[in-house]
Amino acid sequence: MTATVHTPRSVLVTGGAGFIGCNIVRHLLADDPGIRVVNLDALTYAGHPASIEDVNADHGERHVFVHGDIRNPETVKSLFHEHRMDTVVHFAAESHVDRSIDGPLDFIDTNIMGTAVLLEAARSAWSDRSDVRFHHVSTDEVFGSLGADGFFTETTPYDPSSPYSASKAAADHLVRAWHRTYGLPVTLSNCSNNYGPYQFPEKLIPLMIANAVADEPLPVYGDGSNVRDWLYVADHCEALERVIRQGAHGRTYNVGGHNEKTNLDVVHLICDVVDELRPRESGGSRRDLVTFVTDRPGHDWRYAIDAGRIEHDLGWRPA
Repeated sequence: MTATVHTPRSVLVTGGAGFIGCNIVRHLLADDPGIRVVNLDALTYAGHPASIEDVNADHGERHVFVHGDIRNPETVKSLFHEHRMDTVVHFAAESHVDRSIDGPLDFIDTNIMGTAVLLEAARSAWSDRSDVRFHHVSTDEVFGSLGADGFFTETTPYDPSSPYSASKAAADHLVRAWHRTYGLPVTLSNCSNNYGPYQFPEKLIPLMIANAVADEPLPVYGDGSNVRDWLYVADHCEALERVIRQGAHGRTYNVGGHNEKTNLDVVHLICDVVDELRPRESGGSRRDLVTFVTDRPGHDWRYAIDAGRIEHDLGWRPA
């Protein structure tokens, strides 16, 4: 399958006030002065105006923020026509596993129905265009859990464990179906665990940093042996731009950090860094704050990405 060169100019980023979304907005605007970004975000719990407050100052009219919901067909259709979008980068999703366990229907509604609304708006607006691309950002969680060996590849069967990962798996299938049925030019990516600036503080790394600085307990699920492949968000943004510009239509690319660690190892590393930068008044190590809590239901034991396709086809590796 050969790569297809795409030159984005008018880009719709959904969920662009969220963690990875606000990082890709910055990346695209800084990397290419010819790009204009329309940033659509519902500003739910994980999307916040503070995440993008500097973007307008830095990029002026090249960044347009729209407070709206991907589930609203009229809102989405109007953006395609008003701004003549040629590229969609679709992040908008309910994304925290614990929240999906407590309230699964919000995840079904946003992640599945919202994706379908976007796909239909793109299909309608792009019926006579070839200079377009719909990129869908997904997760390695759709593949389920690995044992001690092996890696997820782009052909690994889907086996989601949580309402969150099941809803993302459904969205992935919709994107592929709109490509195969209607010929919509799409690409997909499945990434490992991201970390970096602007991450919502309920996630492991920012939560542990905040609690460690405050000298508060550090809650770790189970025995802390669950393994994740950690990917720095700026590396992820670079990978996404490669896929958007050079990826083959209909192709999926796994994006990983080559950086497997147990959750407990990550927490201990954070403790050691915070101890060095801000020693405890009482002395001792913040490792003493680690508190093991009841494991998450259906907690996948290990995720690990084989990112060989994007390295071979598009020349990307995490820096």
